[in-house]
Formats: sequence, structure tokens, C-alpha cells
Amino acid sequence: MSSRANSQTESSPLLPSALLPSDVVTLPSDPANGSDFTQFPPSSPLNPRNWSRWRKWLLIAAITPIDLSISWGASGFSPAEGKFAEDFGISDEVARLGLSLYILGVGLGPMFLAPLSELLGRSGIYTGSYAIFLIFLAGTAVAPCVSVFMVLRFFSGLFAAVTVANFGGTIADLYPQAKTGRAMSIYLWAATCGSPSGFFLLSAVAQTHGWRTVFWALLGINGGLWLILVAALWGNETRHTTILRREAKRVAENQRWRHGAGMTIPASPKRRSPKEILHVALTRPFRFLFTEAIVMFGALYNGFLYGLSFLFNVVFVQVFGVNHGFTTFGVGCAFLGIVAGISLGPLTNLWQERYYQRAISGVPGGNVPEARVQLAKVAALVFPISMFWFAWTTDTAVQPLAPIVASAFWGWSFYTLILMTFQYTEDAYRVFSASALAGISLVRNIAGAAFPMFGKQLFERLGYQWGASLVASIAIILAPIPFVLERYGVELRKRSPWARQHMNELEEEEDDDHGV
Repeated sequence: MSSRANSQTESSPLLPSALLPSDVVTLPSDPANGSDFTQFPPSSPLNPRNWSRWRKWLLIAAITPIDLSISWGASGFSPAEGKFAEDFGISDEVARLGLSLYILGVGLGPMFLAPLSELLGRSGIYTGSYAIFLIFLAGTAVAPCVSVFMVLRFFSGLFAAVTVANFGGTIADLYPQAKTGRAMSIYLWAATCGSPSGFFLLSAVAQTHGWRTVFWALLGINGGLWLILVAALWGNETRHTTILRREAKRVAENQRWRHGAGMTIPASPKRRSPKEILHVALTRPFRFLFTEAIVMFGALYNGFLYGLSFLFNVVFVQVFGVNHGFTTFGVGCAFLGIVAGISLGPLTNLWQERYYQRAISGVPGGNVPEARVQLAKVAALVFPISMFWFAWTTDTAVQPLAPIVASAFWGWSFYTLILMTFQYTEDAYRVFSASALAGISLVRNIAGAAFPMFGKQLFERLGYQWGASLVASIAIILAPIPFVLERYGVELRKRSPWARQHMNELEEEEDDDHGV
């Protein structure tokens, strides 16, 4: 690592003290003489980046369904929304709060769940937070009244947000910055595919059973996934600072037993106080959101795209259920178009990843975020085209397969643009990327909570054709963003006090702030 990078890590008031560089210093051979456990030695088996490929991918494979299930908890309620409103004698708009409050909880959850990983480790926060989510999920299944149900839905989302807060950080723990591409593509596939796949999966239950059965089904599925997660995480902590602290403590206790209480305690990564952790988590994301052009661009695209993904829960019911007379399960099957488009995304991203690897080859530090936007430029054009296609094929005179195919193209552009904004932000801000992404995530989930509340009225007043055309027109306005990032991204990063620190570095810095 360059001396400049070291200086920034040690002295910058904006960088959490636990975010220390690793993989660059060999530990002293004699722990009794005061070993330095602030960094991993080269090739250390303790370093998650040195784990075998199968061990890394087994861990990712266990967390990915958990990430999917977070959105299942949101959109899985939508096919049962009508029966819920009927049982409690409330309007569809009030019933829809069950979706919006959950998404709002998911948006706010990372604000305190991500910092807790510094205190509990990633394994502890994954298993503990998801277990609390399951308890609230069980509560919603037996809620006696609407008010209790809504409160439980909000707290379900709050604790379900554990993968939003930590999955990106887990991948950064396992891979160097330039090697995260494939794992990140799987993570973003789960994050984007959860909403349409959740509606599809739970629509079969909602069609023949009540809304309570939907939540019992979710509890059974998610409970099984939690058991798999617990087994996968056993002995597989990935957060670097947590591992180093535990190893320093183990060595200290062993040496005390051998040499007595007077031996030197090994140095380990400094632990921030809860007050400091909370202050960074609650303030820095807003600083990024209101001062960084890159983060603003990402928030606009993420908010609009995620808002649409949950708005489709309302629109599909109207277009395919009311217009075309599909059953509840039939409407769920219509979401398979979006699922197919999103699932194509990781495959096309293989080309994008090869392009990126060629672009960073031979570049000091491998810091070329602009190489992430090639496919996104195509997706930015496909997005409005797919929405216009969907808009003008919603009429009952048109075969319903036509708007479903259009939604598949939207699904691909949705995934590709989300992946671009995520990876570009990560590459641009590196050790500060968690704060930047937290600001984007907050806007994304607020939009996801808000869009379903006004979507039905919008489409009823304008009609499906003109309502969807309005959405497509907004997509045209946003389309230049990846082109702007490619052309002016370097200049934008130079103007940023955070991104500028990572330009032209000779060696990669530790990315432990992913998910903090």
C-alpha cells in the first residue's frame, strides 16, 4: 500500500478506526513479545480471502436464498392483500400499507444493523437478526387487528434487512476489490429477483388459502433457510477485524496461561465505541446523498427502479387480473417474465466482467469504475423501450404474452442498471462505499414503499397506456446517467473528497467498510 493510503487510514477523521489495511504485513513469530494482530500476514489461513473457492461459494450459496427471502416477505403479501382487506373490512389502500411499511423497515434497518456487525461479527448479526425477523413474521400470522399487524410488518422489515446491510460486506471480505464481480452479480440477482419471484411463489398459496396461511408458509420456508444459514456460518466468520480481535484474544489467553499475567497483550484492531459507530452510520450516508453527484445519480436510478418493481405488484393485478381475467396464481405466473429477464442478467454480466478485467489490467490500483458501465448504457435504452412496449400492449385486444415479454426486457435492464450503480459506487468510494450505498439504499426503499401507495390511482386516472408511458418518459430522462458516468466520472471522482483518496493508488486498500 502506498504511504499516502496508510496516512489516510491512520489519520482521516472520516474513516472509521476499525477499517485497517490487511494482507500487507507479516506478524511477528513470537506472540509473547507483543504481536501485531491489526493485520493478516500473507497467505494466512485466517484471512477469508485465502479460503478455498468451494468454501467461499458455499457460504455465498447459503446467504443468497436469505437475500431472496427478504423480498419474498414484501411481495409475498401482495397476492393475499385482497383477502386481508376483506377480513378486516378495510380499503385496498390501507391494506397496501402492509407492503409499504415492510419495505420502509428494510430501508431503515441497515442504519443500525450494519454497524452492529462491528460489535457482533457478521455471523452473529446474520443469524441473530434473521431469527428476530422470524419471530415478527410469526407474529404477523396471528395478528388480531390491523394496527398490530402493521407494527409487526414494519419491525419484520427492520430486522429482515440484514443481508442488505451485510451481504456486500461479506463478499468484500472474501475477495479483493477487482475480483468481486461474479459474486456481486449473484448478490444483486437475489436482491432484484426477490420481488417478482416472491409474488409468484406465494400466489399459489394466496389463491386457495387465507392471508395468514401465506405468512405461515413464509415462516416455514424462511425458518428452513435460517437453519441452513446457521450451519453454513458455523466457524466461518468473514469480517476481518472481528477475526483479528478474536485471534489476539485467544493468543493473549494462551500466553497468560503459559507465562503468567504479566505478559504483553497482542495489539488488535481498535474497536470503535457504540456512540462513534452510531454517529457514522446515521450521519455519513446523508452527507454522501446530498453532496456527491455519483451517489445522487445512483439514488435516482435505484429509487425509480425499485419503486417500479413494487409498483408492478399493483399494476400486474390490474392488467392481468382485472383486464385479462387471470386468477391470483395466473397473475403470479405473469411475473415469470420479469424473473426470466433478471435471471438473464448475471449471464450477460459475464461479458461486462471480462471487459472490466481487461480495462483494469496494468492500471495501478485497478481503479477504473468507468469500465463498469458498458452494458448499463444498453440497459438505459432498453428500459424506456420495454416500458413503452408494456404500455401499449396492455389492452385486452392484445395477446397478454406481449406485455409479459416486454416485462422480461424491463427485468434485464432493471438488474443491469442496479448492478452498475452498485459496482460503480463501490469502486469509486472503496472504504467509504458502505456509507455511499447506505444513502442509495435509503432512497431506494423509501421509493419502494411509496410507489405502490399511489400507483393504482395513477394508472386508474391516466389509464394503463398513458400511465406506463409516463413511467417510460421518466426513464428517458434518466437514460444519460451511465453515459455521463463514463464521460465525466473521472472528473466527478476528482471533485469528491472521498473518491479522490482512492484515485491512482498503487495498491488496493482494505474494504472492510463494505457493510459497515
